[in-house]
Amino acid sequence: MREQSTDLRETVRRRYAAAAVQVTEGGTACCGPEPVEVDENFGSTVYTAAERDALPAEAVAASLGCGNPTAVAELREGECVLDLGSGGGIDVLLSARRVGPTGKVYGLDMTEEMLALAVANTRKAGAENVEFLKGAIEAIPLPANTVDVVISNCVINLSVDKPAVFAETFRVLRPGGRIGVSDVVADDTLTGEQRAQRGDYVGCIAGALSFAEYRAGLVAAGFTDVSITPTHPVADGMHSAVVRAVKPHDAPPPPETA
Repeated sequence: MREQSTDLRETVRRRYAAAAVQVTEGGTACCGPEPVEVDENFGSTVYTAAERDALPAEAVAASLGCGNPTAVAELREGECVLDLGSGGGIDVLLSARRVGPTGKVYGLDMTEEMLALAVANTRKAGAENVEFLKGAIEAIPLPANTVDVVISNCVINLSVDKPAVFAETFRVLRPGGRIGVSDVVADDTLTGEQRAQRGDYVGCIAGALSFAEYRAGLVAAGFTDVSITPTHPVADGMHSAVVRAVKPHDAPPPPETA
């Protein structure tokens, strides 16, 4: 089981490393970077034209998400935000604009190629309230009670240890903090085998949780006010969804390290 999980993680890493290289190499061509989106349900098309036009072309081209978490997380001036699986940095840069110079945005990714692309995009955008971290979303390299908001865009479904992701997200949030996540979620009637029939793991389909499983995982980690709202279908019985939850103000102090 552990060997299978390691293989899946490496497959995901290679997929997104290749996407970053494609965008980076395309950005040196005459016609600019080539988008890596798979179809109309994933990629930069879920963002408004105004949002896309305000960012470096490479950040837009590298978008592989299924939603726009910055539009649903209700980010406010001065907040500290963490983006799980930040990729080329599109959601980090949009968040940086929303929280302003008194706020801070961390981007966390395990792929060297994506991190390099994100840092380059940050320089092009002139964002100074951004920091990128290398690491896994199952072991977030930040102290407990660090951030106000955790966002993520179609990444949690790729994790091989989703309970660890939920626990780590809860740990790094300050009491009263919240999550605003876009992710792929399956109907409760679909078995794991049926989800795999609708798409592969790196395509954000086979590894998706059901609505009930997602809710139960967040509640088990300590979250309250959990809501999961489907936004558009991505396969038969599979949906892009907005996931929201809150860390209670009276949550007990978590361990300091992952």
